[in-house]
Amino acid sequence: MVDTLKYYEALAEQLAARGVDVGAVKQKLHVQKIELPSWSFGNAGTRFQVFSWPGAARDIHERVADAAFVNRLTGVAPSIAIHIPWDKTEDYSALKQEAASQGISIGAVNPNWFQEPQYKLGSLCSPDAGAREEAIAHGVECIEVMKAADATLLSVWLADGTNYTGQDDMRERKHRLEHGLAELYKEIPDGKRMLVEYKFFEPAFYSTDLPDWGTSYAMCLKLGPKAEVLVDTGHHAHGTNIAQIVMFLLDEGRLGGFHFNSRKYADDDLIVGTVNPLELFEIFYELVRSEDKAANVAYMLDQNYNIEAKIEAAIISVLNCQAAYAKALLVNRAKLSEAQAAGDVLGAHRLMMEAYETDVRPLLAKVREEKGIDPDPIAALKASGYEKKIAEERGTSGSGWS
Repeated sequence: MVDTLKYYEALAEQLAARGVDVGAVKQKLHVQKIELPSWSFGNAGTRFQVFSWPGAARDIHERVADAAFVNRLTGVAPSIAIHIPWDKTEDYSALKQEAASQGISIGAVNPNWFQEPQYKLGSLCSPDAGAREEAIAHGVECIEVMKAADATLLSVWLADGTNYTGQDDMRERKHRLEHGLAELYKEIPDGKRMLVEYKFFEPAFYSTDLPDWGTSYAMCLKLGPKAEVLVDTGHHAHGTNIAQIVMFLLDEGRLGGFHFNSRKYADDDLIVGTVNPLELFEIFYELVRSEDKAANVAYMLDQNYNIEAKIEAAIISVLNCQAAYAKALLVNRAKLSEAQAAGDVLGAHRLMMEAYETDVRPLLAKVREEKGIDPDPIAALKASGYEKKIAEERGTSGSGWS
């Protein structure tokens, strides 16, 4: 890897000449937080095959250990999202203590409403009253997990929908959805939040019960102030301006969090920032310019490492989020406002691109040095021997998602 730290002074001087308060930027980068998903450390695959990886985490304890290691190398990943029942354990209070002993905490709790046979026709929206009751009971179970683990969020994503015209009554499904979400919402403790995710399509292909941010937003308004929208960057139609959605939800005080990933075609769950890094920068810019309204936004990854090395992929994901945030902090917002007010179309665009095209790697390396960690997390990973160690200890497991 290139030693980027040696270029920091030159970059700092260049940024200062552009009117950037480098100290203030570093201060914000010091407190940035990205939550890691437990499921990204285990074996995963496509609809066709699960690919085994040497050392892939086999249970929640190994996933916590891997997440904690990524946090030690990056300095900005202090929590882990868990998925029930994939991460089921007997004592969630003990899990909280186990995570804390390794320097991280339990973040979002994600129910699983898409793998059990009874959810074939949906969960909260199913025409089967028994399936709906089981779905609500599972959601309540996850809220109890939140309490025991001192988790902050219930992250709701439904695979519910239909495949054929006439398959079910879409209006009735809406009413079932409203009822089911309301039953869960009333169990959310004060000081905790329920984030309602959406998805354009898949696995349902004719209609999806929570298909877009507007539907999630409408549901959250009905539920109350503890319900907010979760934006997954892979869950939109092609050409959607996600930054504009982020702006709207921020301005309305209803942006709860993100599932960051990247996609080329549909919900590819690739490493964030690898397909369209400009889009990621645009999203972070909207967050930066609305910092007062973004204070409680949860920044989470939701990625599926099918063929990649799990730990390295997680580190790259965090680094890409750091880079996008750093670039967004470099936008000269005063000059940008002047250009916008003057109708200077290309002048305003140049100011945005000037920040986006800045190589912020030396800046991020300096922040890591100030945190007392290796300026190059990938080099630190390679030197650590951690991947070799867990491969020897855990072997190669053929198990899949669960």
